[in-house]
Amino acid sequence: MEELLIVDGYNIIGAWPKLRELKEAGNLEEARDQLIDWLSEYQAYSGRTVIVVFDAHQVPGLGKKYQDRRLTIYFTKENETADEFIEKLIGELKNQKRTIYVATSDYTEQRVTFGQGALRISARELLLEQEIVKDLIQQTVSKRNQGLKQNIFSAIDSETIKFFENFRRKK
Repeated sequence: MEELLIVDGYNIIGAWPKLRELKEAGNLEEARDQLIDWLSEYQAYSGRTVIVVFDAHQVPGLGKKYQDRRLTIYFTKENETADEFIEKLIGELKNQKRTIYVATSDYTEQRVTFGQGALRISARELLLEQEIVKDLIQQTVSKRNQGLKQNIFSAIDSETIKFFENFRRKK
């Protein structure tokens, strides 16, 4: 069964401490980029398809969809909130072969999406999941690096190792 995670982008930015700090310091674009980076890693490791929705109801002329780092990212149209967009998106994407999760800490949005058959993940739960995934990725990379070192030396016989060691020391 396919799993789909729809993320209310600005809601998550406002809830995650590091991203909130960037936003409050006037670096909203950097906060968006950092969120997209984290969600890209999360998607790659978890296998869930991730869609990020950013509110653009106060910015005229937007309403676009694009792909970035294998994520689908939407900016809503003028006078359309992310909540409204997410509700429509759930209606379009729900089927029996797909489980949809919505990441937001907006209580009203959680209730509405739950009523449409989607499951909710709070911003805090997503942050905890992301931290776990980040740790698991680091452990996996560490193990692979250790395995590479062991495999290189285990593939070379002791005579060859001695030869190269003598060569290195110019004996």
